[in-house]
Amino acid sequence: MNNIAIIDLGSNSARLVLAHVINDSYFVVYDELKETVRLAQDMEREGYLKQARIAQAVKTLKMFRKLCDANNVDKVYAFATNAVRKAKNQRSFLEEINTVCGFKINVLTEEQEAMQIYYGVINSLEVPKGVIMDISGSSIQLIHYNRRLILNRVNLPIGTMTLSNLFNENTTPLQQAQMIETYMLDQFKQIEWLKNLDPEYKFVGVGGSFRNLASVVGRINKYPLDMVHNSHIGVDTFNRVYDMIKVLDVDKRSKIKGLSAQRADIFCAALSCIKSFFASTEFDEITVSGAGIREGFMFNHAVPMTVEKPLSDILGYSIYTRLYNYNLNVPHAEHVCNLAIQLYKQLRVLHKLPRQYVRVLRVAALMHEAGMSINFYNSNKHSAYFIMNSNLYGISHRDLVLAAFVVRGHNLEDISMAEWNKFSGIVHEEDLVAVMRLAVILRIADSLDRSMSGSVKAITCDVLGDSVIMKTDVEGDCSLEIKDALSAGSDFAKAYRKNLEIL
Repeated sequence: MNNIAIIDLGSNSARLVLAHVINDSYFVVYDELKETVRLAQDMEREGYLKQARIAQAVKTLKMFRKLCDANNVDKVYAFATNAVRKAKNQRSFLEEINTVCGFKINVLTEEQEAMQIYYGVINSLEVPKGVIMDISGSSIQLIHYNRRLILNRVNLPIGTMTLSNLFNENTTPLQQAQMIETYMLDQFKQIEWLKNLDPEYKFVGVGGSFRNLASVVGRINKYPLDMVHNSHIGVDTFNRVYDMIKVLDVDKRSKIKGLSAQRADIFCAALSCIKSFFASTEFDEITVSGAGIREGFMFNHAVPMTVEKPLSDILGYSIYTRLYNYNLNVPHAEHVCNLAIQLYKQLRVLHKLPRQYVRVLRVAALMHEAGMSINFYNSNKHSAYFIMNSNLYGISHRDLVLAAFVVRGHNLEDISMAEWNKFSGIVHEEDLVAVMRLAVILRIADSLDRSMSGSVKAITCDVLGDSVIMKTDVEGDCSLEIKDALSAGSDFAKAYRKNLEIL
């Protein structure tokens, strides 16, 4: 295992992310530090980074250096984006950073910046066709992609700080928002490829403004998951939040739950941009990505092939990252998953569940022992908590909740209706029966590898009258496994209304 550092010197903030690279293939973020430096502030007229902003950046990067040294970082990816890219005093600034802090900052071209944002999104979201919007303090990136390649991109040299300063003369908050809307509507209308987008394309929001928006919406709606990645915000919900915020002054905005106080003065400018983007396109929803430019660098480092093509199994990669990070028994997890999928197929005539639930079962089976890293006792409840808070990539929030409840239902009586009802806004009415049936499948599959020896190779099921007869293809003595699996008989009867026999 080695450690890498990502330093993102943006127009508004500077961020350090520290990650472990596991098995030379997976990365796990274990620390981060963010400081508001506002490099783009007051650059509009003369094009120079101001000395006060430079001093703040140097102070921040000194702290970053201390953390990197303390964590024995093996590789540093340090980059700057639009503010430094267009600064007339770029060279002297970079030399000072290198001399004082020991970091060699790579100033990304517009194309390089777009590519890294794309890498972060395409390897963490199952959105094969999309338009990414990344709003920074001094620019707006629009990236139009179709799975394996970027089709179009635009870098607008205006951002939240630029717009806030441009329309700040003798205006009320509402007037400022309306002027930004009008200005940005004109900017977006000039982008020809936005006018003829295929209906299959999704609007993907990246960056701090979108993460804060998702957090604010979650607080308002009392969303039961503390997750922004793969959140979905409909245009009506967005409009309600925007209408509430655009009339507030900065002091009142800074008190909004879910909104970073450091972003309160520029947040409404970001929302005005989004409002104009909705008005310029046929999109009716935002998919929020918690992964962006920094994750793009991490993916490229840990999985170099992602420079050429995206991950083919985003969810699988994300699951195995957790398995290896917590030193879980991967062969056992894989064998339980294999047996569970076999049982799912064999019992299809009884459970009649659509194919989408296979994904739920896969997550639950591979991660069913994650709770062991907390405590053996009540480990299924710990595993459920672990899954629900894992922030897995490549899976919907609904499926993540269902997988957690499948694991929790090792004994069906452990499925608490009070807990289930907390997620009534995410899960569907028919999901509870599905969870019960999948939970029984997982319990039997886990039991059939009780000794973790892989002795049970395959399972075939026959439905005869009131009974289901499971025939096991075994290697060696599997009396322990069969006895343990039969203990699920009463739960099997509840879920399938059949008696269970195992041979």
